[in-house]
Amino acid sequence: MAKSNLCCLLAIVFGLGATAFMISTIVVAVKLKDEQNNNEKLEAKIDAMAKTDAPAPTSPPVAATSAPTAFVNICDGKKSDVDLANVNCTDVGVTPQAGANVTKGYVGQYAGAPKMGDGTPITTSLAQAGLCPVNVHWHLGAEHVSNGEYDMDGNGPSEVAERRRLAGKVDPGGQCYLYDEDDDMFKNDYVWKYCTNMEVGQTYEVHWPHSVHGACDTDNQYQEPFYDGVFCHFKENGKMGKYADVPLSHQIGVQAQVFVVVNDENFYEEDLFKGMIVNATSGTGKDIAYYTGSTTGQSRNNTICSQYGPITWQVDRKCNKISASSFDNMCKTMKAQRDETLGSKDTHPHGSRVVVSDILADQQIP
Repeated sequence: MAKSNLCCLLAIVFGLGATAFMISTIVVAVKLKDEQNNNEKLEAKIDAMAKTDAPAPTSPPVAATSAPTAFVNICDGKKSDVDLANVNCTDVGVTPQAGANVTKGYVGQYAGAPKMGDGTPITTSLAQAGLCPVNVHWHLGAEHVSNGEYDMDGNGPSEVAERRRLAGKVDPGGQCYLYDEDDDMFKNDYVWKYCTNMEVGQTYEVHWPHSVHGACDTDNQYQEPFYDGVFCHFKENGKMGKYADVPLSHQIGVQAQVFVVVNDENFYEEDLFKGMIVNATSGTGKDIAYYTGSTTGQSRNNTICSQYGPITWQVDRKCNKISASSFDNMCKTMKAQRDETLGSKDTHPHGSRVVVSDILADQQIP
């Protein structure tokens, strides 16, 4: 009986121990499960926070529905606002013509209206008068005459001028007296990168048309043809606008300077693009003839005249040496302008008008 009771007691003890063990195992399992759930919740919370703070995913690029806005040239076609055909030089109302003889002391014999006092030229700098440059181009040879400096008796290499003349492409003007076939600066070839149909040793006359009607200080300032630049704002500023009572010769002007191109960096000028070169040491741009005239070019002569006038002309009477690299740098700048035609149509020499006759040339100052 005692033995039986002992066995029962042991069974109860072992049963209670197994039960306790099972209970503790279950408790541990439950705790582990709770901890796992808590960890998952924490990870989920952290992940949600990370998603909230992160930038939105990059969307694939959307195709444009229209082309980018193109550059708008507000001066394009403005020549048509003042489109004046050439006329016979004997017609009534023909104004003084250019290019004239600018030799100091020369007196033009133009007898029509306006005369000096009615259509006087600007004698300050064109910038001081409120005009800005709207173009730069140049002519093969000189269109003006300054006796002893540049005229039809000057000299220079004739290869380019003669070849182009025979091809009927361009009429050469006068030449300077500086060319020396024994001096390397006048004959050593230069590798042109931006200008075309240019020649070392040759004479060229550079023109910088200016206007109060230009798109000054904007991307539209420089134009080809230069008429577009000259008349860009003429329609609103001219006959009925703020310049209605201002003589035309004080609205439009041209700077002109004659150069012989040399292959010598001692004659480099950094900015031939913006206007006449003035150098007190060399005398460049110091002896200026002021007169009223017209537009030039080989479509006009002493029989067929331009109606674009009277406008101011400021002409350097001196022939000047300039490096080929100066010209090429100017052509590079021209090609960088927003009006691309300036860099495609004006980076070569144009034809020259014959020097106007005395009766078509106005008086000059001084």
